Amino acid sequence: MNDGTGTPSPATAPSRALQPLACREDCWTEDATHTLIEAWGDRYLELNRGNLRQKHWQEVADAVNVIHGQIKKARRTDVQCKNRIDTLKKKYKIEKARVSDSNGALTSQWPFYERLDALIGSNTPAKKPSPPVYRKTPPMLPPVPVGPRSATHKRPAPVTADETFRRNFSIVAAAAAAVEEVEEAESARSESDGNGNREGVKELAQAIVKFGEIYERVEESKRKQMIDLEVKRMQFTKDLEIQRMQLFMDTQVQLEKIKHAKRSSGNGEMLF
Repeated sequence: MNDGTGTPSPATAPSRALQPLACREDCWTEDATHTLIEAWGDRYLELNRGNLRQKHWQEVADAVNVIHGQIKKARRTDVQCKNRIDTLKKKYKIEKARVSDSNGALTSQWPFYERLDALIGSNTPAKKPSPPVYRKTPPMLPPVPVGPRSATHKRPAPVTADETFRRNFSIVAAAAAAVEEVEEAESARSESDGNGNREGVKELAQAIVKFGEIYERVEESKRKQMIDLEVKRMQFTKDLEIQRMQLFMDTQVQLEKIKHAKRSSGNGEMLF
C-alpha cells in the first residue's frame, strides 16, 4: 500500500532473490583432483619418480581438461595443476605424520591419502626419534713446552778462512794437550812399564804435532789463495770500470765532433 508519500510499504516492497556464492576459478572438485593425481602419477612414474617439466605439466592439464573442462571456467592450466599437486603433497605429509605418530591407532579419512601414499610414500618416510649418540672424549695430552722464538730468523755469518784456521789450530792444540796429560798420568801410575810405552806415546804426540803443522801450512796456503783471488777480482772490477769510463768519454767526444761538424756546415751554407 501507498501511504501518500510515494514510498511503497515494506509489505509491498519487491523481495530480492538470494544470489548463489561465486565459486573460485581455481577451486578443485574431488573428481577433478582424482583425475589430476592419476595423470600426474603416470608421468611421475614414467620419469622414475623424477620432477616433471613444463611440457609434462601441460600434458597433465590437457588430461584434466578433456574430462572436466567442458566449460571455460573449469579449464586448468599447467601452473594450476602444479600448484594443486604441491598443495596435495603438503597435506599428505601432515596426514602421514599424524598416522605415524598414532602407531597404527588412527587411519586417514582423506580421500587422496591412499593413492598419494602409493606414489610418494617411499619418498617421505616417517620420522623416528634418533638414538642418542655418545661420543668418546679423547684423552687430554700434556702440553709440550715450546721455547720462545725470535722475531726474525738471522742467518749465520759466513765463516772466513782465518776463523777456520783458528778453529782447526785450537783443535790440534787441544789434542796435543790431551796427549801430554795422558803421558803424565801414565808415568805417575806406574814407572815399571819401561821406556817402550813412553816412547810410543811420544811418537804419537810428535805425529799429532806434525799433522797439525801440515794442516796449518795447508790452511795458510788456502788463505793466501783466497786473498790473491780477491785482489785479482778487485783489479778486474777496477779495469772494467776504467774501460767503461773510457768508452763513455770516447762516445762523448765523438758526439761533440759530430755536433761541431753540423754547426760548421750550417754556418757555411748561411755565408753562401
